[in-house]
Amino acid sequence: MDLSLYAGFLAAALLLTIAPGPDLLFVTAQSVSYGFKAGMATALGLCSGLLVHISAASFGVSAILYKSGVAFQVVKAAGACYLLYLAWQALREGRKKNGSEESGPEVPRLKPAALFRRGILMNVLNPKVALFFLALLPQFVVPNGSSPAWQMTILGMIFLIQALVVFAIVSWLAGTMGQALKSKSGQASLIISKLKAGLFAFLGLRLLFTGKEPI
Repeated sequence: MDLSLYAGFLAAALLLTIAPGPDLLFVTAQSVSYGFKAGMATALGLCSGLLVHISAASFGVSAILYKSGVAFQVVKAAGACYLLYLAWQALREGRKKNGSEESGPEVPRLKPAALFRRGILMNVLNPKVALFFLALLPQFVVPNGSSPAWQMTILGMIFLIQALVVFAIVSWLAGTMGQALKSKSGQASLIISKLKAGLFAFLGLRLLFTGKEPI
């Protein structure tokens, strides 16, 4: 085991995780809206989704997805539609919190299990995450070492663990900030819901209209 190689990978993974990407923004949005526990539920869901992509990259499934234009487009469209649906839900939630009577049935506060599922779907339905691991992990595989699939699995788990730690810190900071904003302004929840809707819509459209470049 080359510790310097794993240290280099961990440093690269940390830099990539703290860069403002879809997962980090998603955790931040949920934490600001619902608090630390909600952010952690979302983070656990996202990391569970990463397990799917790590396994796919390690055993060659991601390469098949990359080569199949139809499969890539179908998964990408499903992911984009899901994000746009979340944007619509955030707008409904904001109108209800603002007391609008035209907003329809009450939008209940999301439970951790629902946020966990959101996190899983957010990652599993984003084929660009699969391509990200397909591009990143092989760069740190030692040619004359153990099985490449096993090495990529270990690297993927290192990435997952550090991502969960980063997401936990972000959840706490964003959750604390969200509670502070809500305590100071009665309109804060509405503003947060609108910003969250705009973020989800942006991520959905960005996913829909981008190609096969890794995120």
